[in-house]
Amino acid sequence: MALSARQFDLLHLLVARAGQVLSKDALIETAWSGVAVTDNSLEQAISSLRRILASPDTTAYIETQARRGYRFAAEVRRVDRRAPEATLEALLAPHRAWVEGRAALETLERSQVLRAREVFARAIEQMPDQASAHVGLANAGIMQFEMTRSELEPDTAALSVAATHAREACRLDPAYGEAWATLGFVLDRTGNHADALAASRRAVSLEPDNWRHHLRLAYVSWGEERLREAQRTLALLPGFPLAHWLAATVHVARQAFDHAERELLAGIHAPAAEAAETGTRFSGVALHWLLGLIMLARGNDADAEEQFRLELAGENSGQLYARECCANTWYAIGALRLRRGDRAGAEAAFAETRARVPQHPMAAVALAAVRADPQALSSQEGSISRLSAADVAFAHALAAVLRGDVQAAADLIDRALAATPPGSACWNLPLEPMLRAGSDSRWHSALARLRNRAA
Repeated sequence: MALSARQFDLLHLLVARAGQVLSKDALIETAWSGVAVTDNSLEQAISSLRRILASPDTTAYIETQARRGYRFAAEVRRVDRRAPEATLEALLAPHRAWVEGRAALETLERSQVLRAREVFARAIEQMPDQASAHVGLANAGIMQFEMTRSELEPDTAALSVAATHAREACRLDPAYGEAWATLGFVLDRTGNHADALAASRRAVSLEPDNWRHHLRLAYVSWGEERLREAQRTLALLPGFPLAHWLAATVHVARQAFDHAERELLAGIHAPAAEAAETGTRFSGVALHWLLGLIMLARGNDADAEEQFRLELAGENSGQLYARECCANTWYAIGALRLRRGDRAGAEAAFAETRARVPQHPMAAVALAAVRADPQALSSQEGSISRLSAADVAFAHALAAVLRGDVQAAADLIDRALAATPPGSACWNLPLEPMLRAGSDSRWHSALARLRNRAA
């Protein structure tokens, strides 16, 4: 028979103070909590408890002490129901793994990403239905793919792992914003941009105050939406370098270089100020590289070289994009040297690019041209067909420029943009250091199309 709340309160007090005589007033105050009742109400409640306890001797458990009150007379043994320390550790372990793995991922360092993948894999073994553990493993997988995306053989297996666990996390907890944000990033990397946007927007709608969701949506979106989401990220996490960089890319495509410069300087200075105050910083790359390209486009070679030097100084930071960014920086240095007539210096710089990213399409074409090897140049053009449409278009355009046919290069990029779905393709055309599109009217149509796509 179930106990009423009042009966439970009475029995709990009697058992907790077994062997002691409890006054009627004390029992009434416990069970009726300030409500005015008569002794008869207490007597009826005690009588009901005796029946529920179902002893042949109705006073075997609860004795009446004349003019004094009631006493619980049966023996009471206290049992420790607390979980053993080992059990508590087992329950905490998966959650501790989530915190440890998340902290490792947010360093964006290669060694930490690999460690995080192991941590989350163990967490899933212990709690296979924990959506957060699947999210962690998906993020580790996508970052492991990102570490290798510029290599001859990217780690597509890691990308597949990321997709599997991101979808599983969404299935396990459809209201978990982090799961949808992660799935959106994975879908973008697999070329499913429409679904990537849908998943990322769902994450933001579920958890609008999470800066990570706004950052992911900024990453997979373009134009005004990228600017808006970058600003929302910065409102929640001021000074975050990647958010400033993402906003700058839209301004570059719009050829609003002053706005881009302000974003990049903000991204560079905010982490420096934080490091001075706390000794820590969020890892950021590509800011000095892009700022150097702006300086280069303005003809300010000395400041451009200084920015390139600062970018290269971070190559050994372990940041997962550092090698790729330094490859792009060496390519820009090669373009600058070639512009000055330093063919040997340009050749060395382009070689540095390919030492970091062997299939870098622009460096490969430029290196073949600097070496005055028409056969190699033709071979490089033929080997880039497996790259993205934007990379292919850029490489073929550069080959045309190096042959002296700038109009053909401009027309090629214009056609590529017209045929490419909405997005960030060719966003860096205005600053591409070998094409120099911003200084030649023959690029007007392509630049106008790019600007409209970024609106």
